[in-house]
Amino acid sequence: MPGHPPARSRRTTERKGDVRERAILDTCEALLAHKGYEAMTVGDIAQGAGITRGALYFYFGSKQEVVTALVARTVEHLWERSRATAETGEPRRAIAAAMRRTVELWNEHGLVMRTAIDLSLTVPEIGELWSRTADLFTEAITAVLERADVQASTEPDQASAMARALCWMIERTFYHASQESRETLQKASSTCEHIWLTCAGLTA
Repeated sequence: MPGHPPARSRRTTERKGDVRERAILDTCEALLAHKGYEAMTVGDIAQGAGITRGALYFYFGSKQEVVTALVARTVEHLWERSRATAETGEPRRAIAAAMRRTVELWNEHGLVMRTAIDLSLTVPEIGELWSRTADLFTEAITAVLERADVQASTEPDQASAMARALCWMIERTFYHASQESRETLQKASSTCEHIWLTCAGLTA
């Protein structure tokens, strides 16, 4: 997983190419909402980003490559949240913080993540990104369960297996709830949080 340079080493101004690439990805995300993946075209993305179709091909070779880069940008935020979860101390607070951060990201970028899930079986690069994201969340959930004194093992009733099931339960629950409303997503998150706390033995 790529690290991040210290804040002091970051450029204070973006290069022209960075600005254009960000505009392309932002436009792609907006078009996913307005047209959907199948209907939008490279021409639509270029026009929305304020560049020519030829200029877009300097950065990306196809619509699929643009969407893959957009997914990569989004899951990087998910990776940051998984790291924060794994590093938070007290299990109850870690679970609450993890669910809160995950709700925020699904509210902000739910459409991108649903697109990633939909394309993960047919676009290998997106499938790999999403699988890596699931692995990182599973590791973070495992760490929280182990801090709550759930036995560190792969047996069905122990930390690793429980964490993987929790990870995929949260993904599928958020996938559906995020299509309805923010209120529905928040309620779904509360249910997932309760189940996670129950698995950790923290509901008493």
